[in-house]
This record gives sequence, C-alpha cells and structure tokens, in this order.
Amino acid sequence: MTNPIACLEKADVVLITGSNTTENHPVISTYLKRAAKSKKTKVIVVDPRRIKIVDFADIYLRQNLGSDVAWINGMMHIIIQEDLHDKEFVKERTRGFEDLKVMVEKYTPEYVEKISGIPARDLVDAARLYAGAKAGSIVYCMGITQHITGTDNVKSLANLAMLCGNLGIEGGGVNPLRGQNNVQGACDMGGLPNVYTGYQAVTDPEIKKKMEAAWGVTGLSDKVGLKVTEMFPKAHDGEVKALFIVGENPMVSDADLNHAEKCIEHLDFLVVQDIFMTETARLADVVLPSACFAEKEGTFSNTERRVQRVRKALSSPGESMDDWKIVCGISKRMGYEMDYENSRAIMEEIARVTPSYGGITYERIEKEGIAWPCPTAEHPGTPILHVGRFNSGQGVFHAIDWKAPAESIDDQYPLFMTTGRVLYHYHTGTMTMKTDGLNERSPECFVEISPVDAGKYGLEDGSLVNIASRRGEISARLKVSEMATDGTVFIPFHFAGAAANKLTHAALDPVSGIPEFKVCAVKLSKAA
Repeated sequence: MTNPIACLEKADVVLITGSNTTENHPVISTYLKRAAKSKKTKVIVVDPRRIKIVDFADIYLRQNLGSDVAWINGMMHIIIQEDLHDKEFVKERTRGFEDLKVMVEKYTPEYVEKISGIPARDLVDAARLYAGAKAGSIVYCMGITQHITGTDNVKSLANLAMLCGNLGIEGGGVNPLRGQNNVQGACDMGGLPNVYTGYQAVTDPEIKKKMEAAWGVTGLSDKVGLKVTEMFPKAHDGEVKALFIVGENPMVSDADLNHAEKCIEHLDFLVVQDIFMTETARLADVVLPSACFAEKEGTFSNTERRVQRVRKALSSPGESMDDWKIVCGISKRMGYEMDYENSRAIMEEIARVTPSYGGITYERIEKEGIAWPCPTAEHPGTPILHVGRFNSGQGVFHAIDWKAPAESIDDQYPLFMTTGRVLYHYHTGTMTMKTDGLNERSPECFVEISPVDAGKYGLEDGSLVNIASRRGEISARLKVSEMATDGTVFIPFHFAGAAANKLTHAALDPVSGIPEFKVCAVKLSKAA
C-alpha cells in the first residue's frame, strides 16, 4: 500500500475494485465501513458480484469479467474530456500523459459499456465523483491481479490515481490488500526470482558484489530465476528435477490442478516444509515440520509495509522447528555454514544489506512497527509513499489498450466462472478447516449462481451440481444468490474435495506470471 490503512478514513472518495473486502480483509473493511457511515467518505465499488461492501457504496458498477482496463480507461477518458484532471500534478510530476490521452480517446462511455456492461451514465457519475475528491484512495486485491492482464490492470489504476493527483497525499494512494499476512514481507526479503532483499536486482553487478561480501562468497548468479508458474511446466518436461515448497499448498491453490499434479509426479524429489500435512505434503518424499507464527520469534511486514514483531507464545510440538533453523540446517549439510544465534541476528543482517530496512531494529519496533523505507536509525519510517516526488523522479503513465480474457464462453461452455474466498476459511483451509466452528459455518464447496441462470438451466437451490471446464470437473452444492450476475458463477477455492482450481486454466500474465484464476468458461449440469 502506498498509504496506511488508517488513511482510508481520511479519504474523500474510496474506489474499491477486485476486493471482497468484508470477507477477505474483515479488519480493513471496518475502516471502510466506518468511513462510509461517517458520510464524510464516498465509496465506489466495482465488482462482478454484489458483495457485502456494496451495501456501503454510493455508486456500484458491475463489470463483466476481464474488462478492468476498459472501464478504467473509460473513467480517464471522461476525466480528461471534462477537464477534471489535476493538470499541475500531471505537468510537474509525471510523463507520458499525451500517449495516455491518445489511448483513452476511443474509450467513450458508450464504447466501454459494450465491453464492460457498465451503463455509460453510471461510469460518468463514478468518474466525476472520483475526480472531484481532494483525496481519493484506490483499494484493490486479487480480483484485479489474477488475470492475464493483471499487470496492465494495476498500471491502469496507477494511471487513474496520477491523473487526479492522488499519490503522495493523506487519504489518497493506490492500495493493494495483500492476500496473506506476510506476503509483503516475503517479497521484501527477496522471495521473487529477480531480486535480493529490498527489491535489489540480481542483475546489478554492484548489488551482486555487495551480497557476496556480506555472505563471504563468490560467484553469486546474476541470472533471473524462475517464477513458480514456470517451475511446474519445467518439472513436467524434466528440466526441473526437484522442488522445495515452504508454506504453500499448490495442490489446492494452483491453476489447472490436474496438470499441476502431473508436473509434481514428474519430479525426482519433492520436499515440503509446513505446519500441517497438506494435500501437497502427502505427495512429498520428505516432509519437514515447521513452527507456526505463535511458536517463533521474528517479524512480519504487513500490507501497509509496517514491519512488526512476532513473539513466541508457546513451544512448538514434536520435532517441528523454526523455518530459519530448518533452512540453516540444510545449508550446513550442503557445505555452507549459515549460522545465526537467533532471529534478532537475522534482522540485524537484513538491516545491513537492505537499504529500505536499514534503520529497523528490534528495539525500535518493540512496541510499534515501522513502515519502510526506513534507511537509517534516525529515520521515522515512511507511512505515505511518493510525498513530493516519486522515487524514480517522475511517475510514468502507461498507455494500455484492453485485451480480452484468455478464454471465452461458447455453446458447450456457456457460463463464465470466477473464484475467490469466503469469510470463514483461509486460503486452502490448511488451518481453518481444523476448526469445528468454522467448518460448521462453511462446511463444503458451493457454486453461486443468479436466480435467472438457475431457472434457465433448471437447477434448484441446495441441489448437487456438476461443474465442468475444458480442463476438469467437480461437484458442488448450488447456491442461488442475488450476489451473482447473470452469465457468471462464483466458486470459492478453499475446498480440496471440490477444488475450483481443477477448472481454472494456467494462462499467465506475461509480466508477473500470475494465472488467470478469475475468468474461465464452464458448464453446469444436475449431478446424478
């Protein structure tokens, strides 16, 4: 997030898109609901489902799946045409505006309506409301990123924010809500194939020298590694022989699961490090039991970039160990002495080699976390990014044209399907499905369908139905709901017994490598 969570209550307008906030981020949703109830903050929601947060919205736009670039370009077209953009901000702090202006010229409200299904009049109202805010915040989640155009979607939202001068100010910003509690921290610590900690490029010779000196080694690779969505196909083809999976359950969470399982079967060796025996761990040659969050010391970096202490509350069971101790033990056995006295020593090394974490110490975050970048011990941290200037100097507008999703409906597969989460379960259910109360609330998978479509296909609420795509088939309970839109069904992905990802396909965003979980074609039929 460019801005703190608390800034949401200081916004004049909040645009929420691709985020079922009340179910996926219930704590953050309290800020949004409180802001809306105060009447000081107007809320725009853009989502293909009539999710709960719509009840707090002043404007609700229901878009067709995969049409995000089109409606965002449409809003910018209106804002530019009506001279509502922040001309001083655009002139002083950005470049590429003229190319953007040319690109969005064709995205008239009427043209956008044909692509997105959003009524032209409603789009105009939303554009005017957002552009008229002194401080406008954009909130998004994986409904924006999990497309073959996910990177384009994010860049488009950044375009919209810059166009209206909504970066570097209190109550503004472009604010992605992270899908899990330390996703931000994992990325910060180099959990990506092209960077070391703090997003320092592995291809930069100077960074390479710095890391070699810090670790007392030579010959660190300067080649970009593989994304996870590149590893699995290479495993299938025999190029990748072994995988070490830590805290992930791809046998429920990966797209096109039938193919993913075949890829894993082609491996020579699979190691899984986790806190429970997951569906993926059951396929492993070796399972390494690790400690959970309450059983270890360390830090998490949350969605607003705040680095916070995690303290050990109880001892871990059996032979389980802290993740870092397991990794260090393996490293030692492979010939490199990776020794740390404790988690504090690791944090000290992080500060030494990571400019954005340079001033963060256990002492400084004893009671309250600090938002990076925090380069020195005297620096207070940076709750709001891009104040006064962008880190790279000027913000860059990207002229982006809309592209259709990778898969379309036809006579055989006449319905679109999208996936997501429910309030009572977390990701693949590794933890939540061991809780009786949560299982009672949400016991099984369901397929959400509109009343019109249920009648069209002769399906009854509560009945068992088969859902098939071009890749697989599952059975689930039918849930007829006004939340659904005609022509589109929704399935939560948590349930291994009826895994929605047996249906999704592995078409990837060319930049991020994220699969298009949010759009695929399916057909429904009564179960025998």
